[in-house]
Amino acid sequence: MKINPGIILTLLLLSGCQTSRLPEQPEKSNIQANIHGKGPEVVLEFTKGKEHNHPSFVLWAEDMNGKYLQTLFITVSIGTGVFEHGDPSTGKWMPGEIPRPAALPYWAHHRGIKNENGLYIPSPKNPVPDAYTGATPRGNFELTTRFDEEPPSRFRILFEINQTWDWNEYWTNNKYPDDDEYKTSCQPALVYAATIDLDNLQDSYPLQVIGYSHYSGKTGELFTDLSTITTALEIADKLTIKLIRSN
Repeated sequence: MKINPGIILTLLLLSGCQTSRLPEQPEKSNIQANIHGKGPEVVLEFTKGKEHNHPSFVLWAEDMNGKYLQTLFITVSIGTGVFEHGDPSTGKWMPGEIPRPAALPYWAHHRGIKNENGLYIPSPKNPVPDAYTGATPRGNFELTTRFDEEPPSRFRILFEINQTWDWNEYWTNNKYPDDDEYKTSCQPALVYAATIDLDNLQDSYPLQVIGYSHYSGKTGELFTDLSTITTALEIADKLTIKLIRSN
């Protein structure tokens, strides 16, 4: 039986494609912040979870008594109070100012800085400095930032994250019908933490969830019963911190 050479060539090409195909790797972006800081370098490795959809987040440090030390990084929309799709007045969405006190309230209240309207959130008139802000990553990322100065020998790194439109059976869209700020948050922001001892520095530290913030940002309380939180726990799959001492 005579075999068509074209068929043989096609089979060889298909075979070659199958054997040379590599597993698809998730894309990871690299972010740098506060490059002129004089303290230790902080590296956050973020692996997104299956419910990840453009969340806002902040990374900061506190001493062991809960006193705010400094912001290490915050997504620029919350850090400036200006959102990419914040102003529809021209008939299409344009960047515009929107106050979002429910977005990251645990950080905001611990930071303790009120804006011109008396809210514990940044605004265009009272933003977080550019050195600590950056665009919201679309997926997995590695963030490298620095302390401004040498921190205490023991302190905590905290991470707060929030994502809108993540209602569940407990945090429903009509749970607080008269609270407009709640409707911008849905399931409340989650707070993760790790304790760092510079005198006994580990290779890496997992950030563990420790609770959630006030549902509409009215206070800086932390609520530790996570039984009502569902998909918000799957925004992030893995969070790891590394500390690199300055020479």
